[in-house]
Amino acid sequence: MSRLLPWHPVSFFLCFFVFVPQRLYLYTHKILYTMKYYFYSLIVIALLLTASVSIHASKKLKGEASCRTTNTETILHAWCWSFNTIRENMKSIADAGFTMVQTSPANHCFIGDGGGKQIMGNGKWYYHYQPLDWTIGNYQMGTRDEFIAMCAEAKKYGVRVIVDVLPNHTAFDTSAVAQGLRDAVGGIDNLYHANGLVEIKDYNDRLQCTTSGVGGLPDVNTENPDFQYYYMQYVTDLIRCGAGGFRYDTAKHIGLPSDPLDPKSKKNDFWPVAMGMKSVKGFRLENRDQLFIYGEVLQDRNVKEKEYGKYMGLTASNYGHEIRQIISKRKATSAEVADWQHSVSATKLTTWVESHDTYCNANESATLTDTQIRLGWVIITARQNGTPLFFSRPDGSTRENFWGNNLIGPKGNDEFRNPEVVAVNKFRKEMNGEKEYIGTAADGSVVAIGRGDKGMAIVNLSQQEVALSIATKMADGTYTDAVHGTVFTAADGILTATLAPETSYVIK
Repeated sequence: MSRLLPWHPVSFFLCFFVFVPQRLYLYTHKILYTMKYYFYSLIVIALLLTASVSIHASKKLKGEASCRTTNTETILHAWCWSFNTIRENMKSIADAGFTMVQTSPANHCFIGDGGGKQIMGNGKWYYHYQPLDWTIGNYQMGTRDEFIAMCAEAKKYGVRVIVDVLPNHTAFDTSAVAQGLRDAVGGIDNLYHANGLVEIKDYNDRLQCTTSGVGGLPDVNTENPDFQYYYMQYVTDLIRCGAGGFRYDTAKHIGLPSDPLDPKSKKNDFWPVAMGMKSVKGFRLENRDQLFIYGEVLQDRNVKEKEYGKYMGLTASNYGHEIRQIISKRKATSAEVADWQHSVSATKLTTWVESHDTYCNANESATLTDTQIRLGWVIITARQNGTPLFFSRPDGSTRENFWGNNLIGPKGNDEFRNPEVVAVNKFRKEMNGEKEYIGTAADGSVVAIGRGDKGMAIVNLSQQEVALSIATKMADGTYTDAVHGTVFTAADGILTATLAPETSYVIK
């Protein structure tokens, strides 16, 4: 290839249209850079003087939705409420914008402390997590007829009933196991795994994790076809009585098809059977596609998230921890808010700020104030995906007295119908189909979640008033937050307002 001569047409083109402009650009760039430096400096000074914050859209992160698929439902976890109490408050639940209500376990359970009904003390909340049989009705929640009446009331208001189910274990007192269950599975020895009465020592060992006892509770041989058939009769009865879905307790302790086999088992097929993918003794789960089902698959050790995700929705426990960190330190980055921290699609995740376990076990979340929990709720509920669950704390609970009135059966506190909770629940439904964008203040004190050009949810995590200036996709005009009457002004892609301390806003 010959060299280009100075007078060659290509040489002339490069000289005139490339090299000359490039030199001009370099000199001009220096001038512009200097001007930009002073310009940005003035902006920074102005921001500091006005205490305003600028919000930017987040980059696409792991687990973030890349399409317009949205989740619109919300769950009220009516923890320790009786069936009658839930029924009596169904209108309030629906009016608060919840589309689902999750009950405590409905199965026959261990009766301790002489049948006392304190949450902790003369009675225990966790007794209803100790099955003696898989039939509807127990002394803490109510009877089968009361369950039916609750479901009928829920149907009137378009609320779906989700039942907490727990096939993984029985009560620690094996002598109290119902005779009907013993007979159905071929005797008490056939009810448990080979090492079902031995406590798990290594949670990284999947055989131990799925076949040994948890917290002193004997591990059921969930691969026994006789047990599967018996358990599926219970689930079917719940559905026919009006249940619309299930939360599977301790799901990660029930083996997957890829897990090692218990000596008593021929195949790990509980989940295919439980999800209606496979029949057992000629019986198959009814109406699987119409049910909302998720499993407590905590993301702590050696958990096969993707494989569990083939069968059901999953809990986003790591994301819940992240949200609690955000509201505890009162600051966030858009990356922290946006990242679901899960390998399963966000459309299949159940999210929370706190669960009954984080509240009760070592009181991990119990020290957070009701206000902080509410701010976290607005963040997770305004988002495009995940199905948020609102945990109902005991009525009268304080940061000094976690148990409050300390009674199983009555309604929890009124936080589930706080105006800020109601506002974001309704916002979530109305934003169906709208893609999210997430931003945070420069100092992390404010989180903003926009949904297309239709609306925004804004949370001031700090304990100070904040003058806000936000990049927005909403049309120019004024918007009034329905809860607080705060006026937001949108002009040329910027939304401005003054935010009160520890307050959330929803505008649309």
